[in-house]
Amino acid sequence: MRKKLPIYENVKALGRTMVKNDKLWMCYSATGAAFHFEGKMLNIVLCGDDRAADDGMGGNHARVRVLIDGEYAAEKMVDQKEIRLEVIRSECKKACLVEVVKVSESAMSTVALSSIETDDEAKIRPAENKKHIIEFAGDSITCGYGVDDEVAEHNFKTDTEDATKAYAYLTAKKLNADYSLVSLSGYGIISGFSGDGERRPDQLLPTYYEKMGFCYGSMNGVYPQDVQWDFNQIVPDVVVINLGTNDQSFTRGKEELCEEYCAEYQRFIRNIRKNNPNAYILCMLGVMGEALCPMAQKAVDQYRAETGDNRISFHGFTEQLPEDGRAADWHPSQLTHRKVAEKLSAIIQEIMKW
Repeated sequence: MRKKLPIYENVKALGRTMVKNDKLWMCYSATGAAFHFEGKMLNIVLCGDDRAADDGMGGNHARVRVLIDGEYAAEKMVDQKEIRLEVIRSECKKACLVEVVKVSESAMSTVALSSIETDDEAKIRPAENKKHIIEFAGDSITCGYGVDDEVAEHNFKTDTEDATKAYAYLTAKKLNADYSLVSLSGYGIISGFSGDGERRPDQLLPTYYEKMGFCYGSMNGVYPQDVQWDFNQIVPDVVVINLGTNDQSFTRGKEELCEEYCAEYQRFIRNIRKNNPNAYILCMLGVMGEALCPMAQKAVDQYRAETGDNRISFHGFTEQLPEDGRAADWHPSQLTHRKVAEKLSAIIQEIMKW
């Protein structure tokens, strides 16, 4: 048996990843690795973060899936410091594309691809880069919150979260584009989700946009929010912003707070433009509530007027329909996510002429 390290010479990174101590760390939703495999035997070895063996996590460990040629091959909740997944055992040599994807979000748990074990004659090489890259800055909708639990009254757990069934990942797949998700459930522009109308200033997505990720636990003593992201690693053609759903639980139609959201939204746009000077910025909102759509539109209009930057637009989305079902905590169902992906893909195709 041969052991290969998941360094960038061997695998293609999916989303924001980091190699530390010869391990490929995955934080944000849908991060991972993709590589071509040719051989008879393949094991994937995963390394849990500092909270992986904690029995009190309550279903919130990192959820990792292995795909072979786009189809399900193996899956595991990483609740131990090291887990080995047997993926391929064959008498004959197989050639396939392997993807290792963290389908849960970063706040509760991170995970590392520790090594790739193969038979002695096997070969691996990185998957090819797609022609285009789309980055998504969002909240629980982008993360695929509860999408595998279509009972609205149920609550959050990472074992029912799957970013690969959410609109962002689906949009990238429809457009045959690479992707990067920068998303955290409950986060907003001026406040995180507020059930009582009080501001949640510790849950702002812009705070972590320039970071590797955010997690309550650490990666062998390193917290992803302490790691500065290198924007040269992923250079998107399009950046999609889908933020405001949680803010509206705080703004509640109050004019002063709505204007604050508008001003901070513009500030976030400017930061995205600073880090992505050539990207088209596409702003969207409405799937779980349309209340702040006018303020997001106003933010885009004011930014365009003040800067002359025309590579930006806002697109309102209709609120999810009851007949399309609900996922946990009243989040979008798989059907709703597919509908949103259809519409967003069409908008991007029209704008970018892909």
